[in-house]
Amino acid sequence: MDCHPVKARQFLRSICFAVSGLMLAACAHQPMATGDLGVVIERGTGAVQIINTTTHASLSRVEGLGDLSHASVVYSRDQRFAYVFGRDGGLTKVDILKQRIDRRIIQGGNSIGGAISQDGRLVAVSNYDPGGVRIFDTDTLSLVADIPAQNKDGKPSKTVGLVDAPGNRFVFSLYDGNAIWLVDMNDKDNPQIQRFNNIGKQPYDGLITPNGRYYIAGLFGEDGLALLDLWHPELGVQRILPDYGQGNQKLPVYKMPHLEGWAIAGNRAYFPAVGRHEVLCMKMVDWSLSQHIPVHGQPVFVMSQPDQRRVWANFAFPDNDTIQVIDTESNAIIHEMTLGKGVLHMEFTPRGEQVWISIRDENRVEVYDTRTFTKLASLPAQAPSGIFFTHRAHQTGL
Repeated sequence: MDCHPVKARQFLRSICFAVSGLMLAACAHQPMATGDLGVVIERGTGAVQIINTTTHASLSRVEGLGDLSHASVVYSRDQRFAYVFGRDGGLTKVDILKQRIDRRIIQGGNSIGGAISQDGRLVAVSNYDPGGVRIFDTDTLSLVADIPAQNKDGKPSKTVGLVDAPGNRFVFSLYDGNAIWLVDMNDKDNPQIQRFNNIGKQPYDGLITPNGRYYIAGLFGEDGLALLDLWHPELGVQRILPDYGQGNQKLPVYKMPHLEGWAIAGNRAYFPAVGRHEVLCMKMVDWSLSQHIPVHGQPVFVMSQPDQRRVWANFAFPDNDTIQVIDTESNAIIHEMTLGKGVLHMEFTPRGEQVWISIRDENRVEVYDTRTFTKLASLPAQAPSGIFFTHRAHQTGL
């Protein structure tokens, strides 16, 4: 049968369009992995940027997350969902693959962070107002447990330093109650709470060591730290570093250092001195202070590279334009960078070859090679603060 030339061309054209359409559809639905993704908080706009650490690219911007002036993030165990804790009491579940809000609730009046359980089924939020901790189902954000926190007089207490612990437990401190509470959520309908009272005045923040054994609370109302051994909670709370704090010489403190910014390197911990231009080094075998390291300003975050070879520190106002890098073998400062006003947060890629740094007052995030200190990229962002990569999904206390 003869084929008419015009009809043949039309037929071929239709085939080409069909094939092109299939190829475009396939590209549009290409699977995307989550291992090199993360979010950057834009604290002034109630938005997050979804970023790719391999390509140094901003993939999208998700708006409508409320007050992010003190926001933090945890991830689902499959790394797909970022749970964003806002200062306005908002808990927002962001789908970083679909690049949109999946669910959002207002669970309190003033929140100060959260944590996700070891099995990934529960997400907990720490509240200033109305106080206490509320725990939600990670799929639906429906309320699972409401744990009011009260001081010895029965008045509500702010809760701080909330972290996850092995065994589907949560640990937090009561700022107004001078206590640490350990909550076992293995029976969701009947949470078991251990209360450790009189730990010291006004615990203001907390951390858990990477192996999940020790919980340490910082004290605002007096010097020293409170330590709870989660392997042996029956031993109660131990006071360590009795001179840690402002001491007898009360110095102006421009910003209380974050305990979650402590750096663990081998059997030593590096952490900010309060009100002093020092990074402190502590031996974790006996919790004794081994060295005072003079630095550029009052440290806020002291963070270790994943290989623990170097520790990076940033500083409070008015010295918040600088990063210093400490060699953990010699405890000497080996590098200093002046990046711009408002250096707020650092985040290392999972194997530590890059560090991403937010520079709030200059509306950008910069990426550096941790070996050569060479700048690799700069991304615009509106008043960026926290940077959170998806590998946090598989780390205790993050």
